Amino acid sequence: MTTAARLSVSDLSWSPRRGDDPLLHRTSFDLAPGRVLGIVGPNGAGKTTLLRLLYRFHRPVTGTVHVDGDDIWSLTARAAAQRMAAVLQEQPSDFALTVHEIVALGRTPHRQGFSGGAGKRDADIVQHALEQLDLHWLADRHLGTLSGGERQRVMVARALAQEPRLLILDEPTNHLDIRHQLEVLDLIRSLPLTIVTSLHDLNLAAGVCDDVLLLQSGRAIGFGPPQDVLSEAAVSAVFRVTARRERLTPSDADHLTFHLQTKGP
Repeated sequence: MTTAARLSVSDLSWSPRRGDDPLLHRTSFDLAPGRVLGIVGPNGAGKTTLLRLLYRFHRPVTGTVHVDGDDIWSLTARAAAQRMAAVLQEQPSDFALTVHEIVALGRTPHRQGFSGGAGKRDADIVQHALEQLDLHWLADRHLGTLSGGERQRVMVARALAQEPRLLILDEPTNHLDIRHQLEVLDLIRSLPLTIVTSLHDLNLAAGVCDDVLLLQSGRAIGFGPPQDVLSEAAVSAVFRVTARRERLTPSDADHLTFHLQTKGP
C-alpha cells in the first residue's frame, strides 16, 4: 500500500555553474507526510529550479533533499522513481503511443529486469489511474490526437500509476479548462501522498495547499500555512501589485484581489 513520504530540504541551492549567481539561494523546509505544499512566486522566482532539484534533474550545489530520511542522490534511479514521480510542464512527445501505453509506463520502476511483464496488479493500477483522471474512454487513442489538457491529464495518470509516495507537479492546471482544473485540484486534495506543486494562481494555492513556500528572485520569503505566508503585505511586495484580502459571499471564503500599484509623480 502506498504511503506518504516525509520531505526534508536543507540548505538547498543551485546555479548553472559554480561561481555563478544562484538561481535558487539556500532554502530549507520540512514537509510532513501527507501535506500538500504549493510553491508560488513571480516568473523567474526559482519555482521550476526548486522542483528540478526535488526530482533529481539538477544536482544541488549545496544542501540535500531527503525523502523518508534518505538523500535522493544516494538512491538508484529506479529506487528514486519508486518513491517519487513528477509531472512537468513540457508536453510529452510520444505521440505514437496510446493513452493506455503511456500510463502503463508508470509501472516501469516496479518491474523486475527486462523480462518483467505487466501482471494483473499492474493492469489494475493502470486502469484505476485512467478512471481517476476520466481517461478510460480515451485509452486507445494515440497521444498525438489529444488536446493539451487531455495530454496533461495523461501525464498525471502516468505519475499515479507509478505509485509514488511523493508527487511533484509543475503547474498541473496549465492547459486545463475550469472543470478539469477543479477535478485535478480535488484529486490532489484526496490523494494519500505528499505533494509539492507549483501554482501561479495564489487563490488556488491557498485553497488546495496545506503550506506554501513563497519565492522571490530565488530566495525563500516565507513558508507555512497560506493565510500566514500570503499576507497582503508579502504578496504586494513580491509581485509588485496592491493585494487585498476580501471575504466572498455567500461562500464566506477569503479571496485575494490584485491591482497594479499606482506610480508616484
